[in-house]
Amino acid sequence: MKVALILVDGMRPDALTNVAKAQKMIGQSASAMDATTVMPSVTLPCHVSLFHSVDPERHGTTTNIYAPQVRPINGLCEVLFKNEKTSAFFYDWEQLRDLSRPDSLEFSYFIKGRRSWSDSAKKITETSIEYINSNEPDFAFIYLGYPDNAGHVHNWMSKEYNEAVEECWDHIDRIVNSLPEDYTVIVTADHGGHDRRHGDDVPEDMLIPVIVKGHDFAPGSKLENVNIKDLAPTVVKLIGVKPDDEWEGKSLI
Repeated sequence: MKVALILVDGMRPDALTNVAKAQKMIGQSASAMDATTVMPSVTLPCHVSLFHSVDPERHGTTTNIYAPQVRPINGLCEVLFKNEKTSAFFYDWEQLRDLSRPDSLEFSYFIKGRRSWSDSAKKITETSIEYINSNEPDFAFIYLGYPDNAGHVHNWMSKEYNEAVEECWDHIDRIVNSLPEDYTVIVTADHGGHDRRHGDDVPEDMLIPVIVKGHDFAPGSKLENVNIKDLAPTVVKLIGVKPDDEWEGKSLI
């Protein structure tokens, strides 16, 4: 089994209520609309927790500036690499380069989103579809930063924010429909947001969607007590690799 993990930055679960393509995938998947992220609910700390399956107080990154780990933990890409599995990244926020250590990725594609988050999302979608279908990496991480930027500029749940979320779901739909049959797809977010910010211990910031479509997950079923730290253990379980001993999350299967 192979896994594609698609993360939409700042995507609140309640933003999906009126997104037809999201609702269609939720009906075909196992899902949790009340999954939780970690504190601080800030982009880079949340991503490092996702990939290393520990809280920020353990990995040490508590802002959007990466902090080298004093007592390093193997992240998702390192665990996969040690087991001779391939990983590929597609992203438009450069700080995510620190989610993997040098030599652990088979392929990485970065385009600066700040010039046009809408355009970068389109290019990430096109590049990821082409690469995945040509090379079939064991793990693909696809990051779309557009809604987080729209939230900071216009407010979370504003018209502009909701349009950014819906546009990202057009891309997600294209990616999912293009994948080879042996891929399980996980769609999630790093955090939510309120007003023009996030980072607080409030439901608007802390709740994230987790949607998993694949042979091991019953369509329309509900996932219980899901945390962002559970995603790395789930990915390695699906691929057939043991998790790192220091990971704190649980597999969703």
